[in-house]
Amino acid sequence: MNPHFDKLMDDFRGAWRFRWLALGIASAFALAGWVIVFTLPDRYEARASVLVDTRTALKPALRDVALEQDVGVELSYVRGSLLTDTSLLKTAYLAGVLPAYVVDPFHQDQAVSSLRKHVSLTMQSADDRPEMGPGGMIYGISYQDTERARTLAVVGILLHRLVDETLGGKKQGSESAQQFLDAQVKDYEKRLRTAEDRLAEFKSRNFGLMPSERGSYFTQLQRETEAVEDTRTKLLVAESRRATLEKQLHGDSAIMAMGAAVSGGTKTQGLDTVSQIAQTRAHLEELLLKYTDHHPDVIDTRKNLAELEGRRAAEVESLRSGDPAAAASSGASANPVYQSIQLELNKADVDIADLRTQLGEHEQKAQELRRLLHTAPAVEAEYAQLTRDYDVNKAQYTALLSSYEKARLGEQADTAGSVKFQVVEAPVVSPVPIWPRRGKWLAQTLLAAMAAGGALAFGLNRLRPMVGSASTLEGLTGVRVLAEIGSAFPNRTRQRRRRELWHALLATTCLFGALGIALALSHNGKRLAVPALQRLV
Repeated sequence: MNPHFDKLMDDFRGAWRFRWLALGIASAFALAGWVIVFTLPDRYEARASVLVDTRTALKPALRDVALEQDVGVELSYVRGSLLTDTSLLKTAYLAGVLPAYVVDPFHQDQAVSSLRKHVSLTMQSADDRPEMGPGGMIYGISYQDTERARTLAVVGILLHRLVDETLGGKKQGSESAQQFLDAQVKDYEKRLRTAEDRLAEFKSRNFGLMPSERGSYFTQLQRETEAVEDTRTKLLVAESRRATLEKQLHGDSAIMAMGAAVSGGTKTQGLDTVSQIAQTRAHLEELLLKYTDHHPDVIDTRKNLAELEGRRAAEVESLRSGDPAAAASSGASANPVYQSIQLELNKADVDIADLRTQLGEHEQKAQELRRLLHTAPAVEAEYAQLTRDYDVNKAQYTALLSSYEKARLGEQADTAGSVKFQVVEAPVVSPVPIWPRRGKWLAQTLLAAMAAGGALAFGLNRLRPMVGSASTLEGLTGVRVLAEIGSAFPNRTRQRRRRELWHALLATTCLFGALGIALALSHNGKRLAVPALQRLV
């Protein structure tokens, strides 16, 4: 045999000795528990729900135009105000939770605490309930009480106050907002006029010293100083370029180019010195072909050529010194190279004159700005402060005026029905009590009582153990059991044990029968009125 099974059977046989005591204790515990369960007062629950729909047809049209109050915030405020002591006390008197003649603070506090404990306010998005359609919030109210009529009355009062106080508070809040905004608009309108008058008077008093579109005083001074330095640099570059052109005009390269052009057969206007030298040399060559060097014509021609070459040398020196008459008499003014250099030189003279004029203007402007070094910055700073005050007042005035118009339009939209309250579930109370669950509690009480009786029987067996098998005896004494002596009348023993078993089953059946009777009484609404016990539970 399995030693564990033998041990379990020994414990069961030992506990079986105390079966009647265990059944008695279980019966007593069950009866006591059933009395408590029947003493508990019935509690009913009433509930109601309302849909707050803010997605009406006016909402898209009034978006960004009208000032919308947050209905959710208003509802949250109302929900919180419904659970205040003053509000709950008023509800207790209206619903009959507290009789009108009871003015004792102690009983009032008890009624308020009971209401706050059993009132439940919930909030759920309508999107979670497809049958409600998209948008909006569903606010639920529930209350539990021992009287069905009173439960229904409390929920109805709370629902009525939730809707009415939300709409009333929303309207009152809108009116308060309009009054506040109207006062602020008038105040900032006076400030704006004062700022405008101060700015206009300052401009007329400091005409000519005001910051212009070109920037502030220091910006203009820096710009003019940089312009002076830049113009001086450009003037130096232009003067350097003119000196280079003048050097090229009176240099050997221009004169040699002029001479090469004439000697190459270039026809110039008039008989200049170069042309005369060329003609005289050609005439001398013709004479030498006919006559000798001592011929009078050859001698005269050589003399004339020497005079022309001397005059040409003088003209070259005059050209190098910059004599204009020498340029005309020598034919240099008709030379393309000379003419191009002269044009560039004339253009350089014009640029230099223009740059000198600009430099004078910039220096004069910079000098004027430096004279205002101690006056203009102070004027500019005061003007910036006045302008900043004017801009702040104007921005505030514009924003407040816009908010006032939005608030006024939002109130009109609320009157037209921009927020809709729809009762989804009217106040209704459960037909049967929601607490306590007597049928379940009665059965659990019996099972717990029987478990307690069984635990008692096994506990007594531990206190007064009994050896019921040879293996258990061997385990306790350590001595081997050689033989077991049975009953002299085994049939009588079996009959006795059978009767004991039937008696125990009959007693247990009576307990379950009593449970059935208790369930029937509970279903028929039978209750026990024990005030002391009711106050205890």
